[in-house]
Parts: sequence; structure tokens; C-alpha cells
Amino acid sequence: MNKLSKLGVSALCGSLAAVSAAYAGDLSATGSAQVTWMSKDDAVTGNPIGMNSGFGLKGDGELDNGWSMAFAIAHTDAGAYSNANITLGIPGFGDLRIDQGTTGTGLQRMDDLTPSAWEEADGAGQAIGKTGISGITGGANIQIENFDAQPDGLAIVVAYTKDADSSSSVAEKGTGGDSGIRGSGFDLSLTATDGLHGMAGLTVYGGLSQVDQYQNTSTVNGDKEETVIGFKYAAGGFTVGYQQNDQDTGLTAATSYETTAYSVVFAVNDDLSVSYGHVESEKQGDTDTAEADSFQAAYTMGGATFAIAETQADNISYTATNNKDSTTVSLSLAF
Repeated sequence: MNKLSKLGVSALCGSLAAVSAAYAGDLSATGSAQVTWMSKDDAVTGNPIGMNSGFGLKGDGELDNGWSMAFAIAHTDAGAYSNANITLGIPGFGDLRIDQGTTGTGLQRMDDLTPSAWEEADGAGQAIGKTGISGITGGANIQIENFDAQPDGLAIVVAYTKDADSSSSVAEKGTGGDSGIRGSGFDLSLTATDGLHGMAGLTVYGGLSQVDQYQNTSTVNGDKEETVIGFKYAAGGFTVGYQQNDQDTGLTAATSYETTAYSVVFAVNDDLSVSYGHVESEKQGDTDTAEADSFQAAYTMGGATFAIAETQADNISYTATNNKDSTTVSLSLAF
């Protein structure tokens, strides 16, 4: 992490003098880069070399009244804008985060929390084409977390959006969304550790999401509802995990999905980990279960991680005999 600047402002001038306030803040930058080599045994690979990079800026400070403030912006590969959020820390209440709705908020961040040496089974090279948990992150949203009143060992996160239709405004006076189908929605997620239930090494989590939808009967006949429940347990060098997702899309065709994932990771030492992960997804009215098994190993050397994954995917996109084996080798750097 590189400190770019440190700002100190003691007063505002001109017409804002009456509301001037002293504050100090920090601005920092982080970045990452990754290069991969991927081959598929049952398909034409094409050029196997892949690369991804990105950087982010984070700022934070404190107001005179004790409130904290934080800002983060992320840029993905080739400088493409990704996401931004602003967080206000309110003493006696919690953190209020305003997000542009790309990723990382609401129930979407729980799409697959099963442990792995490198990536989840569905993200290590060959995806199975499942419909994943999205929650309300399709639209700009407001999230509240780190409640001061929540019990020890329990993390409560609540998120709300006025329009969950995969569109957000990037202008401070603009509006976004209004697809005519999805409307307002909320997410609620809970994470419990041993501070609450008393069992060391065990983390239990779950959540639900509901989004109102305009029901025109031809393509939409209900609201979108999603639930997640799972756990992770660490003992010695082993960590195991299990998760189940249930989704009702409210669409006339293929209204529901059920996805199950489980995995085990063994930390050989502080630098080397190996894992096995499995994921399977069932689509309503379809007998072909999309599934994948992934064996992985990852070795960390300071800010560099070398990883390899062998993945077998079957019935990709819920299509019979659409099977592929893949081998992915990765070198990632963090700075």
C-alpha cells in the first residue's frame, strides 16, 4: 500500500465559513495484477494466456462531531471504472454505506463463501454457468453494518435499494435504473462466530433478499426471492465449509434454482495450501444438474501467489453432455 498524500484542512472559506470544520484524512492506493495460463481438454482453448489488473483508491477521515468518513473507488482491467462507495461512521449507531451497486454489498457477497486454496469451484477456470445470488446489488443501494448495538460475535448487515435493475447513476444529480420490471428491494445477512455461540473455529452465516417485480404474467409472475445458509469450521490445518443457496427469480420460465457447495482446505504450512471443492446447481424443470469438482493448490511468496487448479465441469449451463476439463495456472501480485 502506498500513501499518496495526507490532507489537513482547518477551515472552509467564503460562503461556507459558517459551517467550517477541522478534519484530517488519508488517501491510499492499492493494486493487483494476475496472469493465467488455461487449457481445456474437451474444447478448443484458443490463446491460453490471460491477464487481469486493477487498482483502487481509498480515503478516510474524521469530522469534529466524531463521525468518520471513508471513500473507495475501484478500477478494473484496462482502467475500466468498476465501483465506488462512500461510508459514514456514526457513533452510537453504525456504518452507513452508499454504494453504486456493482458488487460487494448485500446478499451478493455471500454467493459462495466456501473455503478454497485459491478460488471457489465455480471460479477456478471452467464455470458451470449457474445462476448466482445477486440480491439487490443490481442497483445503487444503501447498506448499514457494524451496528453498535449488535451482540458480540454477531454481524448484521442490512441493505436497501429503490430500483434493483442493474443500473446506477454516476452523476451526483442524475438518476438511474427504471427498467420497468424490478423495483425496490432489501437484503438481510447475519454472520455468527464463537463470540455468540461459544464454539471456537465455527462461523455460521445466512441471509435473505426480496425484490419487488412488476408482474406482467408473460415473463414475470412473482417477486425475486433468494436465501443463503452456510458454515465454515476451522480446526488445526483443516477448514471445511458447506453452503446452500435457494432462488426464486419470479420469472415465468425457470423460476427457481437450488445450489449446493462444499469444500475442504488443508494448510500444509503458512505458505502452501491445498483444497477440494464441489458445487452443483439444479434448475426447476430441468433434469441436468450443472456441477463442478476442483482440486487446487496455492503457494504464497510475500505479495505473490502461485496457484493451480484442475476443474471438471459437467452439464454446463444445465445442458446434458456439455462437459469440460480445465487446467488453470495463475500468478497474482498484490501491491
